[in-house]
Amino acid sequence: MKRLLVLLMVLGLIAAACGDDDSADNGAGGTTAPAESGDGSEMADDGSDMADDGDDMVDQSPGLDELNVAYFSEWPTPNQVAQLEETFNDELGLNVNWTTFGNGNDMSRAMESGDIDIAYSQGLTPFVNAVTAGSEFELVAIAVSYADNDNCVAHPDAGLTADNAGEALVGATIMSPLGNVTEFKLNKMLEYFGVDVSDVNVVGAEDGASVLAAFERGDIQVGCAFGGPMFSMLETGNTLWTGADQLAEGIRVFDVVSIPASFGAEHGDVVTQFLQVTEDANAAYAADPDSKIATIAEAAALDIDGTVQNLSVFSFPTRAEQLGADWFGGNGVNEAMLAQAEGNPDALNDYSDFINTSYLEAVN
Repeated sequence: MKRLLVLLMVLGLIAAACGDDDSADNGAGGTTAPAESGDGSEMADDGSDMADDGDDMVDQSPGLDELNVAYFSEWPTPNQVAQLEETFNDELGLNVNWTTFGNGNDMSRAMESGDIDIAYSQGLTPFVNAVTAGSEFELVAIAVSYADNDNCVAHPDAGLTADNAGEALVGATIMSPLGNVTEFKLNKMLEYFGVDVSDVNVVGAEDGASVLAAFERGDIQVGCAFGGPMFSMLETGNTLWTGADQLAEGIRVFDVVSIPASFGAEHGDVVTQFLQVTEDANAAYAADPDSKIATIAEAAALDIDGTVQNLSVFSFPTRAEQLGADWFGGNGVNEAMLAQAEGNPDALNDYSDFINTSYLEAVN
C-alpha cells in the first residue's frame, strides 16, 4: 500500500509539472516543440552570438530595424554604388529600402506619412513648400548641385531663341512639373526675359517623361524637365537660358538630403552614418570616376551615355565644402530657400530653423 501511495504521489507531481509547462506555453501565445538538450544548447549559443551581433545595431538605433530612403531613378549619384553593393546596409546595420519617386512633393508626402525616413536628392522647392506649409522637416545636407541639368528646352519648330524670347514666348504653351525646382526655374526664366507668366500657357506635368512625350508629339513649344528627359529634348531643341546665365543672376540650383525632424531626434546616429557612407562614396567617385560609372548606371536604371551626360553637369560638395562659406557656413542655403518661397503668401521671413548641420558635422 505504501508503495502504491508513493507511486500515486510521483504521478501527481509529474502531472502538475506538465500542466505548468502547458500553461507557460499558452501564456506566451503558442506551443513550442521540445528540442533535444544538445540542439537546445546550440540554439542558446547561436542566440548568444545573435545577441552579440545585434549589440551594435541596438546601441546604434534602438527600435529601428530598417531604413526607408526615397530617391529618383535616372538621376545618377555616386552613393548609388553603396546602394547597389549594400554598403549602407552593412555600415548602418540595417536593412535599407530604396524607393523611387517621380517628384519631390511625393517625397514630402511620404515623409509626412512615416513611409520615408530620409529623402535623398529632394528638390529644394518641394522641401521649402513643405516646411512653409507646416511640415516638421530638416535639411541636413546638400546632395547635388547643378544648373545645366534642369532647364526649359524650346521645340525646334517653335523658332524660339534667346534673342527673340522676350516677344516669341508670349502665347507659347509651356509644359513643366509644378511645385518643384523646374517650375521655379521656369518662372525665373520668364522673369529674365520680361514675360509675365499670365502671357504664356503653362501646362502642369506629373514628371519629365510626360513633358518629353508632349515635346516629341509637337504639342508644346517649350518643355521643362531635368535629367534624361531634358537631355532627350536637347537632341533636337535648344535652351533659351543657360546654366551660366542663371549663375550670373545668382540662381543656385541644388537638391538636398531631408528628414522628418522627429526621425533625426530619435535616430540621429543613423542620419549621420547615412551621410558618412554618402561622403565616402562621393570621395571614391571623385578619385576614380570611370570605374564607378557602370555601377551607378545600373543602380540609376540609366544607360551609360545618359549616366555620363548627367554626371558631367553634377557636382557633389564635400562635407568641408558644405560647411564652408558658400553653403551652410554662410547664409547661402537660407537665402536660396527664401528665393524659392518668393510669391508664396505664406512664405516665412527666415528658414534657418529648418537647417540642421549637426549630423553632417559628425561626419569624418
